[in-house]
Amino acid sequence: MLATAVFLSACQPAPDFHTDTDGSHSWQQLEGGYVVVNYFAEWCAPCLRELPELNEFHELYGDQVTLLGVSFDGLNNDELAALRAEYDIQFPLIQNEPLPNLPFAQPNALPATFIVTPSGEIKGPLLGEQTLASLAKATGLKLKEAH
Repeated sequence: MLATAVFLSACQPAPDFHTDTDGSHSWQQLEGGYVVVNYFAEWCAPCLRELPELNEFHELYGDQVTLLGVSFDGLNNDELAALRAEYDIQFPLIQNEPLPNLPFAQPNALPATFIVTPSGEIKGPLLGEQTLASLAKATGLKLKEAH
C-alpha cells in the first residue's frame, strides 16, 4: 500500500508556486475563479499606499477571488515574512523559494496587477494603484460596502 501511495504522489504535477500561508498551488487548481496577482516592492510608495485597499479587497471578496502578492525584488522567504509583518499584509504572498512558475512576465513598472479570468485568460498588467472599486470592476464583482 505504501508503494502505491509513493507511486501516486510521484505522478502529481509539480506545483506552480508556493504561498507563505497556503502551501503549494497549481494554476490548474485555480481555474474557474478569478485570480488577482499584485506585484509590489517596499521602495514603491504607490505599492505601499494600495496595501490597505488590497487587504480590504481580500477581506471582502476572499471567498470569491484569490488575491496573491508577489515581491518585485525577489525576496527570500524570511525577508518576505518580515515584509508581511511590517506592512500588515493580510493576503497570501507567493514565495520565491522555490522559484514560482507564473503565467506572465514580471512587469516593468509598479504597482502592477494581473487578472487571471476563470477561463485562464490573462488581463493586464493594470498599472498604478488599485482600489477596492477598480479590483471589483476588473473581476466582475458588485462593489460591497466597506466595513
